Amino acid sequence: MHKRAAYHGRVPKLLELVRNPLAAIAERWTPSPATVRRATLSALVMSVVIVVTGGAVRLTGSGLGCPTAPRCVGDSWVPTSAMGVHGAIEFTNRMLTYVLCAAVGWAIIAVRSQKPYRRSLTRLGWAQFWMVVANAVLGAFTVLTGLNPYTVCVHFLLAFVLITIAVVMWRRTAEGDSAPSPLVGKPVQQLGWLLTCATGLLVAVGTVVTGAGPHAGDSSDVHRIPVEWKSVAQLHADLAWVVVALTVALWFVLRAVDAPVGPRNSARDLFLVLMSQGVIGYVQYFTDLPEAVVGLHMFGAALVWIAMLRVLLSMRERAVEVPDATVPGPAQAGSALSVGV
Repeated sequence: MHKRAAYHGRVPKLLELVRNPLAAIAERWTPSPATVRRATLSALVMSVVIVVTGGAVRLTGSGLGCPTAPRCVGDSWVPTSAMGVHGAIEFTNRMLTYVLCAAVGWAIIAVRSQKPYRRSLTRLGWAQFWMVVANAVLGAFTVLTGLNPYTVCVHFLLAFVLITIAVVMWRRTAEGDSAPSPLVGKPVQQLGWLLTCATGLLVAVGTVVTGAGPHAGDSSDVHRIPVEWKSVAQLHADLAWVVVALTVALWFVLRAVDAPVGPRNSARDLFLVLMSQGVIGYVQYFTDLPEAVVGLHMFGAALVWIAMLRVLLSMRERAVEVPDATVPGPAQAGSALSVGV
């Protein structure tokens, strides 16, 4: 009788786990704040890694290394030896998508299991997951259309949307769920939003440079965006200087109004990242776009976007409702982001 009762007791628990696995895990596990931060950081890191490896696919001419989707070639899910290194590179990038999904999944489980439950963080986690799914579908469509340059551009920009959500989620783990309180005046906030829009435009024009430039993503002739890529590259460089000027202006304004150290340090960090990215950009331009330098520039673009988001997010704070010595406040969170990124 006892064995039968124990058996029937396990069945409802098993059904509960199948019906709502996240709730079942949350009921039995409470991660520490440090674990939650590491989980969300892993999702952010992988969102940057997938940008870099996607760039490697394009720069090595491996965009059609696996010419079909979702299979790699014909009836095979994996590349054959006849496909060579290009097939291996493209297939590796596809497999890293599953690593990204695992990192996002860990982040979702961690934020869902923390106590008290924070619906806003869980929603951010699921937003990351569905963005990965959407970009994977678009990636398959990109292959099936023979690396159409317009879908390639959108594919890249969606990756930056994913990075945006990941940064916000990571930042929010160090904050509460109360309404945000501004740390600077409205004119300074507006300057921050202007900087954000200019940086977004800079990234978007950068994708057009790539879509019109010589790196088509495949060794054969692939349709390019019908514009003179050097002219677009000049526009991209001009926009970069506009972003630098806005960053310097914001930095001095923050110092002039005696803003908290978090926003000031974030603006300084953005300026330093922009200077490094500018050097890489001019080197790649005057050396005829070597693949390795272009790949480094793509990585730098992701860092520029993250640094810009840090500036925007540092200009407000959300009070932590339940005091916890292990959860850093907004100023400390800025330092933690600086080290992590």
